[in-house]
Amino acid sequence: MTYPPSLQQGDTIGITCPAGYMPLEKAQACINKLMNWGYQVMVGKTLGSSSNNYFSGTDDERLDELQAMMDNKDIKAVLFGRGGYGMTRIIDRLDFKRFQKNPKWLIGFSDITVMHCHLLSKYRIASLHAPMAAAFNDDDTENPYLDSLRDALAGIAGKYTSPSHPFNITGEAKGVLTGGNLSLLINMIGTESELDTEGTILFVEDIGEYLYNCDRMLWQLKRSGKLKKLKGLILGGFTDMKDTERPFGKSIDEILQEIVGDADYPVCYHFPVSHERENYALKIGIKYSLIVRIDTVVLKEN
Repeated sequence: MTYPPSLQQGDTIGITCPAGYMPLEKAQACINKLMNWGYQVMVGKTLGSSSNNYFSGTDDERLDELQAMMDNKDIKAVLFGRGGYGMTRIIDRLDFKRFQKNPKWLIGFSDITVMHCHLLSKYRIASLHAPMAAAFNDDDTENPYLDSLRDALAGIAGKYTSPSHPFNITGEAKGVLTGGNLSLLINMIGTESELDTEGTILFVEDIGEYLYNCDRMLWQLKRSGKLKKLKGLILGGFTDMKDTERPFGKSIDEILQEIVGDADYPVCYHFPVSHERENYALKIGIKYSLIVRIDTVVLKEN
């Protein structure tokens, strides 16, 4: 595994939007906070672009800007403005030759799961599943989830706790952490970015899906062998779930339990990794310990 270096005071963080459109003003709180943390910020043209469709620019514009930030030695980390959809359209055209020689933290979640999977499966380079620019708009001076990103960039090892849940499966595990958005993990199956989950601690989360669709995706995850030889499983937030007019008949927790209730490794539910405020910075490709006890859950970077 290759681990990007920690950032130092005065280092530059680039902000770009390789997927959906994001207005520039929505990122201003993020820019201010990063500067307060002691970093310089380089804002790409895709942030607040003049695009009149879903994306933050054409495929070529988004590709070229991301490529330039990945190759620029003066930029020490790249924070993505938002997810949505779009990374899949450009991931295979990115050139990672320079990036392999000078890796840096690529930071984001949701659609950025595509990048995380690609970096890990093809190049064995660690990355950061963490809050993006829009998460800074809450103007929350005591936000442990944003603080976890600050600490991760500075090289401080993460240690997070989560409340107990009646469906948890107790135990302890050590392994490389991987995962991300469930929908994107499923979309990566059969591609060059597909994850090998054997021996890993896997985490999944999602938002805005119909319950039957989550059920289908989870069965796909199981049938494809992605849940078979895990060291541990972290089930994050499954928020804003929708039901059909004729009810599916199970809650999201019941759907999850049906899939993994017989697992022979530790499993925790409702861990704070999600599309909501509760979204700790997790280093994909780094070894973690997962401790699931009756009264609490601990995930810590080794």
